[in-house]
Amino acid sequence: MSPTTEASSAPRSRPRRRRSRLQRKQTRLAWLLLLPALVAVGLVALYPLGRTIYYSFTDQQFLSGIEATHWIGLENYKDLIHDTLFRDAVVLTVKFTLITVAFEFLLGMIIALTVNSGFKGRGVMRAMMLVPWAIPTVVSALMWKWMYNDIYGVINDAGVRLHLISHNVAWIAQPNTALGAAAASDIWKTTPFVALLLLAGLQVIPTELYEAARVDGASAWQQFWRITMPLLRPAILVALIFRTLDALRVFDVFYVFFGNRPDTQTMAIFAQDTIVGTGDVGYGSAACVAIFLIIGLFTVIYVTFMRVEQQ
Repeated sequence: MSPTTEASSAPRSRPRRRRSRLQRKQTRLAWLLLLPALVAVGLVALYPLGRTIYYSFTDQQFLSGIEATHWIGLENYKDLIHDTLFRDAVVLTVKFTLITVAFEFLLGMIIALTVNSGFKGRGVMRAMMLVPWAIPTVVSALMWKWMYNDIYGVINDAGVRLHLISHNVAWIAQPNTALGAAAASDIWKTTPFVALLLLAGLQVIPTELYEAARVDGASAWQQFWRITMPLLRPAILVALIFRTLDALRVFDVFYVFFGNRPDTQTMAIFAQDTIVGTGDVGYGSAACVAIFLIIGLFTVIYVTFMRVEQQ
């Protein structure tokens, strides 16, 4: 190697070293700034999750100071598999999730497409559509519970006046209408949330794509399936995951409507009643871990399906 080559290569190595040192400093600074957030997440989320998993392998009771806690391994999970009440709670929760998420997505898409179009007063409509979502869930559930009342509820009164039903119906008390009543309340409240997420996805789609499609002679239906749906997939995925997670851990609507009725217990109510009602923390923790795994399974299914669709 000639001296000129060595001289030319020497200055080049110095900037690289400087850049690598700068990158290491920036990385250390980034971790240092993230440390408070990581500690907060660990204390708020990871530590309770770890304790719950640990308790699920024990016979921990609510008043643990009275009786000693013992390690029992997988006994809680074995009992949980054969527990008919828990199986019924899982089936009810999954049914509720499928019904509500499907209707909320369909209605939310219609609302988002309508609000995204140009017409007078769409700003007012955007504000009004968020009113049900802004109402606290317990307040909304109480309101719907009064509306469902079989004696003086407005739903029975309107149904009889419009000849949709022949007599007043106990919507909440009857097993064949209880699930539908709870689902209707949840759909009314959370459809605006889905519409808001989908509307955000619609507004980032370039309008030039639709103009080019119209020039090429594409119909509105073809534009929807060829442009809107493919570009809206990330927003759809976020909306479906958020709503599925909320629906699978539903508690307040069913608790306000039905309390601790065995035939209308969701997974969350089952876990709460086991831990607080009967004081069996170990068994209730196993139910909480099972709920966590079921929710994780639904999330994996959504993400996998969306990745396959994008390929």
